[in-house]
Amino acid sequence: MNGDYSERLSQEVERHQDDESGILESASAFANRVLKEVEALAGTTACKSVQLVRLKKWAQEQGCWFDDRSQFGDFFDRGSENETYLSSDQKEIIKLNDFRYSDDNLISFFERIKAHNSYFPDCKYNMIGFAKNRDGKVCAVLVQPFIAEARLATKQEIHDEFVRLGFHPEDNGEYYTNGRHDIFDAVDGNVLIDDENNMFFIDTIIYPSDTGGVDKYNSLSPRANSSKKKQ
Repeated sequence: MNGDYSERLSQEVERHQDDESGILESASAFANRVLKEVEALAGTTACKSVQLVRLKKWAQEQGCWFDDRSQFGDFFDRGSENETYLSSDQKEIIKLNDFRYSDDNLISFFERIKAHNSYFPDCKYNMIGFAKNRDGKVCAVLVQPFIAEARLATKQEIHDEFVRLGFHPEDNGEYYTNGRHDIFDAVDGNVLIDDENNMFFIDTIIYPSDTGGVDKYNSLSPRANSSKKKQ
């Protein structure tokens, strides 16, 4: 990794760990302004592509656009929505999120990240900017701690933790809800337990309850589509 970049990335992460209202709040507010503009002019909330174009320009102007993906560290994995990298010091996972689960505009993405950070602060996302992934898509750059020496949580352990947090299962445990938020994709591969029995929900899909989250998730999730085919 480039030394100057490494220092910049470290500074960005530290700054936004101390400032919860940093880039996440600023980008969210900007995306919301774009939504309102499009809605006023065209009478539609379907503006995801417009928001992405505008957010790239905004990020470049704000100095939080990253051109070189290799500077995030070593490529680690590719999931349904995240292209992930392991930082050179192996302390952080950097995720390039392509907004797959955002439907027709990006507001749900920003609200989802805020909700995740509220429910799971031990593995919160710190948003440090934007970049293009290998497919050339504009992505949010998210940083999480790398959970080393951890095992996969069992289905029962995940269930028990959700109950402790005030959630209950729906659709035979396909997702959990507390009446405010519905949480999907909290399966064993996305929930870890360290050697001190601390649980980390490293990947979740969250929608506000009663907003059609079940249908959105089922239409967009490779996991859900794979289950349907097996049936």
